[in-house]
Amino acid sequence: MIKKLVRIINNLKLKYKLILFYIVVVMIPVIIVGIILTGYFRDAALTRAIDQATNNVDKLKSQVTTKLRVPTDISNLLYFDEELEGLVNTEYPSILELTKAYLDYTNFQEYILRYREISNIRVFIENNSLVDNMSVAPLTPEIESRAWYKKVMESKGIYWMYIPDKDKYFNSTRGTINKLSLVRQVPYPQYQKSGILMVQVVQDELNGMLVQEPYETIITDEQGYIVAAKNPQLVGSTLDAFDIGMNIDGKSKDVIRTTVKGADSYVIVDEVTPPLSVSRLKLISVFETKSIISDANKVSQLGLLIIFGVLLVALVLVYTISLLTTNRLLRLSRQLNQVALGNLNIVSRIDGTDEIGQLSRQFNYMVTSINQLINQVVESNEKNSKLEIAQREIKLKMMASQIHPHFLFNALESIRMNAHLKGEKELANIVRLLGKLMRKNLEVGRERAPMKEEIEMIRSYLEIQKFRYEDRLMYEIEFEPKAAEFMIPPLIIQPLVENSVVHGLENKEGTVNVKVKVTLNDEEILVSVTDDGIGMTAGRLTEILELITKPEEEPGSRIGLRNVHQRLVLYYGEQHGLKIVSTDGQGTEISFSIPFDSDYKM
Repeated sequence: MIKKLVRIINNLKLKYKLILFYIVVVMIPVIIVGIILTGYFRDAALTRAIDQATNNVDKLKSQVTTKLRVPTDISNLLYFDEELEGLVNTEYPSILELTKAYLDYTNFQEYILRYREISNIRVFIENNSLVDNMSVAPLTPEIESRAWYKKVMESKGIYWMYIPDKDKYFNSTRGTINKLSLVRQVPYPQYQKSGILMVQVVQDELNGMLVQEPYETIITDEQGYIVAAKNPQLVGSTLDAFDIGMNIDGKSKDVIRTTVKGADSYVIVDEVTPPLSVSRLKLISVFETKSIISDANKVSQLGLLIIFGVLLVALVLVYTISLLTTNRLLRLSRQLNQVALGNLNIVSRIDGTDEIGQLSRQFNYMVTSINQLINQVVESNEKNSKLEIAQREIKLKMMASQIHPHFLFNALESIRMNAHLKGEKELANIVRLLGKLMRKNLEVGRERAPMKEEIEMIRSYLEIQKFRYEDRLMYEIEFEPKAAEFMIPPLIIQPLVENSVVHGLENKEGTVNVKVKVTLNDEEILVSVTDDGIGMTAGRLTEILELITKPEEEPGSRIGLRNVHQRLVLYYGEQHGLKIVSTDGQGTEISFSIPFDSDYKM
């Protein structure tokens, strides 16, 4: 039975398999589960509302703690402020000195300007020489009779409380009170008395934390005053005005179902103790159950209809997606068959960024990589073949110009000895240089030679030419000793020097200066040959550059320059070939470079 079922499924097309599995695995179970879940939706919605309100109260508790930390920290700084201690305890003989002391002490103003949470800072102390400037005030019997004053004087802790607006001492130009205030006792043992420090909080900062709350939320102090509310008009009233319907004074953290303003509601209660405070603030959030249950009932009624509609739409989408998927897979399969048959010019154009689209792009990358590898192999073989052919051509050309070395050297040595015996020392030296030069030319078969040998051969060549042209030729060789052992292809600089001597002396009267320069930098060795001959026109220079870069040699072209350029390009790449700069009537400079990481470095 199972094997038969598996066989039937395997014989189905992919799109029919997807539809069948969707109906069996998704559609039927969702309908069953949807019918069951709609019965519990009301309770779930109510539970979520309670959880949301509880989480909001927890977040608000953290925000309040953070918001009240700034006034607490400031009160701690002022608690140990020696400058403030001296200001409030000094007996001032005149108003002028008192006014100067008030002006010199700017800490209150700096804190108020620096921290947006602070509305005002006040100090009350027994000192009859003080004058109330809305920041520092002398202690009076009227203040001592206040309930908040008596409570603060009972201990040295920090109290958070609401001071009613009717208290004239807090109706300043800085704004009416209607604000939560930090009040604490500040002892001054040196003067054997204590003062009262009061830090008032900006009301908008507290109310701003509650504006975004979804439910009605308030904050009260231990006296029952509302110190902050989502509805700012409630600030300053008592908890009784909120009409919760039950006494929550003994509640520290609880979720209560009760009647608020005649409506069935849930009340979330929690307490927050500000840093270092001995008093507590109470957070209260209220929401009506009617609105939550009403919404849940509507959703329950629409739930099944929505589920059926969504399932039908999903069925259509599954069919469409399965059809698109199978078509794209078939196209990719046909393209793979083309590659298997050897067609590497095919390009897959399957749209999309999903897995099939990625397979299509990877397919194109694979075909491109195969083509690149094939081209690299072909180019590498062609390059190696060209290099081998060029080396053979150079060797054949050099061998064609060679004569038997023993006969040549013996003849030159006999001429040199005869000239030396007859006192022709200059002629003997030239013959010696010529023999040395020709010996180096016969060693051209070597793959590489040190730079110093190439320079010696150039020096010999220039000495012979100077003997020939006398004062018409002057030369200079600038060579860095560090480049002496640098290995280069043989006869790579001498043809450039020969070109400068031969063409530099053409059609120019007077002396021609030839300079050979070999320098080093951090990455390569630089070689340049410069002459101040007649130079070339721009047209002739362009023609020569085209001739030396052509793959085939043309009759009458400059073979020496072309051979040097082709060898440099084959060994080091196009960027290290010959570079020619010439100005008509002023001279010519030919240069090239060899990288340090080449195979021709010692």
